Amino acid sequence: MSYDVHAYRFSSRRNIIFSKNGAVATSHPLAAQVGLDVLQKGGNAVDAAIASAAALAVFEPTSNGIGGDAFAIICMKGKLYGINGSGRSPERLSYEYLREKNINRVPKLGWLPVTVPGIPRTWAQMHKRFGRLKFPELFSETIEYCREGYPVSPAVSRSWHHYFYKISDYICKPCFRPWFDTFTINGRPPGPGEIVRFPCHAETLEKIGQTYAEDFYVGEIADDIVNFSNITSGFLSKDDLENFSPEWTDPVSASYGDYEIFEMPPNTQGIITLIALKILIKLKEEGKYQDDQDSLHYEIESLKSSFQSANGYIADREHMQITSEQMLDDRAIDALASSILPDSALCIPDLPSRAGTVYIACHDIHGNMVSYIQSNYGGFGSGIVIPRTGIALHNRGNNFNMILHHPNCIDAGKKPYHTIMPGFIMKKGIPLGPFGVMGAFMQPQGHLQVLLNLIDKGMNPQEALDAPRWNWLGKNRVIFEQEFDKTLIDNLRIKNHDAEISCNYSLFGRGQVMWRYSENVFCSGTEKRCDGHIASF
Repeated sequence: MSYDVHAYRFSSRRNIIFSKNGAVATSHPLAAQVGLDVLQKGGNAVDAAIASAAALAVFEPTSNGIGGDAFAIICMKGKLYGINGSGRSPERLSYEYLREKNINRVPKLGWLPVTVPGIPRTWAQMHKRFGRLKFPELFSETIEYCREGYPVSPAVSRSWHHYFYKISDYICKPCFRPWFDTFTINGRPPGPGEIVRFPCHAETLEKIGQTYAEDFYVGEIADDIVNFSNITSGFLSKDDLENFSPEWTDPVSASYGDYEIFEMPPNTQGIITLIALKILIKLKEEGKYQDDQDSLHYEIESLKSSFQSANGYIADREHMQITSEQMLDDRAIDALASSILPDSALCIPDLPSRAGTVYIACHDIHGNMVSYIQSNYGGFGSGIVIPRTGIALHNRGNNFNMILHHPNCIDAGKKPYHTIMPGFIMKKGIPLGPFGVMGAFMQPQGHLQVLLNLIDKGMNPQEALDAPRWNWLGKNRVIFEQEFDKTLIDNLRIKNHDAEISCNYSLFGRGQVMWRYSENVFCSGTEKRCDGHIASF
């Protein structure tokens, strides 16, 4: 039985990776290999995803860490399960507190943007439900790397230097000093190929493995976090940590032709991609969206309309005013589609700046698959590192707003709007595979473009990722990679798009795609814009 979308062209400029027994695709070669080693020991896709995720927290600390959040879509025996591993804001932090301090926007650095880290308990819950190997085994290889050292890759070194210069002005502040103690070598960031050792990370990962992550939330690590919070004017309490629990939930989906595209529901922004796909279907039905030079205009406008619609609602689901189903309702889609003009670009407000994330796609010999994503949001995150633990706390609370009565307005005990979003594809009820594109508000845009490459343009996974991308930055401004068709860009300018070419590859996201090609064979693609790698056997 064939599972493929098309008779794919296997003509990508890079090697196409087929796998039968298992594969792991992610943004760092060593992390992919760690996941593969777990598969070869008899672990399943969930074991491999957790092991690779822990490894990425060490090998790519510029994008994620032990103190971040995570989401996953897990396909086990053909059924999909979603897990939301995002934490809530501290109970001691409120809108009123920020207003009293004359703070009009949640900052990126310091304690204010720190919410409860969700990653460790998310790993534990995933493993308790689906894991096969013993939990501590999943961390053993990464722990060895922490102690013995590993060479820093060029892409990670560049990001490390960028964050270092951003945070250098804060070196004398007590709450930031541990970042420099943990993540610099003699007061500087590491260069490409330089060996880095993280003994504190090793001890923390050991405790997480030995206690099913409970030490992080109620044990010695929790005490370390709360004590440092207390002495540096932070907000996290023991109750905040202890009360956190990941949420198992059903992914939300939308049809696109014969395909069913799955994303995680709010508080993630995955629904933005689904809304854009449904708008494009409506435009196709009206004869507007066709395979011609105007199709790019409609794709960009559909994405912009989706952002404009969803950003008024996406928040902690306990505070949302409408449901995902209402956001995807045909009448709502019709209204959005009707607002798109054939010859003029909509002008929509700016988006926040980009941030760092890692993504993992993997499968095992039984056809189980995981689409997993984790992040510290802004590079290393908040700049807060818990002394002697290696835990860099994320700054996800930066995505709260300060608009009173808005569902995403900052307040105590709330989950913020979340940019990270794992994706999954089915065709006529058959699981095809996981996909994801990292990069803050580029993520819904990357999902849309990769999906259209796969489904409409018949590209194989590697081609779909290699294809040049665009990134809408707000208002009418759209940037394009250098390889993009200049004729199409000129056509957009005629339609009032502020279109320009960018040489900064980091602005266009980093993705992985894994696709079931036949009953027992998978075809995978990895990202050329970073150290993307596929480990398979």
